[in-house]
Amino acid sequence: MLTKRIIPCLDIKNGRVVKGVKFLGLRDAGDPVAAAMEYDRQAADELVFLDITASYERRKTLVRLVEKIAKNIFMPFTVGGGISGVSDIRDLLNAGADKVSVNTSAVGNPELIARASRKFGSQCIVVAIDARKRTSPGARGWSVYTHGGRTRTGLEAVSWARRAARLGAGEILLTSMDRDGTRGGYDIALTRAVCEAVTVPVIASGGAGTKEHFRDCFLKSRCDACLAASLFHYRELDIRRLKQYLKKNRIPVRIENAHRSHT
Repeated sequence: MLTKRIIPCLDIKNGRVVKGVKFLGLRDAGDPVAAAMEYDRQAADELVFLDITASYERRKTLVRLVEKIAKNIFMPFTVGGGISGVSDIRDLLNAGADKVSVNTSAVGNPELIARASRKFGSQCIVVAIDARKRTSPGARGWSVYTHGGRTRTGLEAVSWARRAARLGAGEILLTSMDRDGTRGGYDIALTRAVCEAVTVPVIASGGAGTKEHFRDCFLKSRCDACLAASLFHYRELDIRRLKQYLKKNRIPVRIENAHRSHT
């Protein structure tokens, strides 16, 4: 049985880790290199680095910072933000990223997913989907947003996830904008709907507040990984202890006994 993954996320703005609520009210949460090394010591399964204002500001992801983080950790590392073409993906993979996450550019040019997966392998291409529940009368599903949650598109999240997987995405990083930073629990309905629509792994994101939220998301949505940020950044929940709790609840996770060494 494949183990479930616990993934901390570094939202980066101006070279610092930040965190907000529903993509708003960002506040400083520390140095990204130090945070990455701490999560590596805690035996996180992977790390996600998102330069959250790069697309909106129409600039490239911070490649030098990516290089510095990659040199100091041993876990797989996904990078996203400000990616406009195959050359940007190549540069980030060369800088040390194991996977590259695309959102705004993929919505604007879906063929980028196909081209990138053919060139680098689908295992390197993650399509990030920021989704918010539709609330207008008669509307169903969840709307997809781009540019760091600033721009609503005409896409519906489940349909877009299905199309992205067909185009060659090796994984879906699914964030509930309604739950982001609220600590009220993952959006199980959204996550389950996407998991049932695709055959590629799905990472659930947005809303983690307790260890029970991780358990419920794994059991009720069949997601492959749970991502969290502020809960880990402010050291309210240790990843090793979370994994021990999940294991007791019969959720398969990878637990390392020894601390990793950076010497």
